[in-house]
Amino acid sequence: MDIVFEKSTEKSLDEAIKSLKKNLKKDSFGVLWELNFKDKLEEKGLEFENDFVVLEVCNPKQAKEVLEKNIHIGYVLPCKMVVRREDDKTYIGMTNPETLIGLFDEEELKEVAKGVAGTLKSAIEASI
Repeated sequence: MDIVFEKSTEKSLDEAIKSLKKNLKKDSFGVLWELNFKDKLEEKGLEFENDFVVLEVCNPKQAKEVLEKNIHIGYVLPCKMVVRREDDKTYIGMTNPETLIGLFDEEELKEVAKGVAGTLKSAIEASI
């Protein structure tokens, strides 16, 4: 199972982020934090060619469910999603919750992760 799921889109970076946030909200996911590595590195005097925006997203109900079953799942929460530019294209992607939670080897949590992964993939598909 791949750790990264990613799709390209013809949308601009800002359009893709706006669309992704809208589609995540439909399934009760919110963006807790957002960071563009390009901007942050430039603040530190370092050049980075492309925008690389990390969004930490969460569905509070599902986060509570997995944390109550295994508090160590918090080490891989919230879910990370990325909207980035490369070679004049925009990409929307995520780290795969199934792969990350699968590292904990708990069957019950794998089903929750599978559902979360499906929801996030659908949000990406709807945003391209």
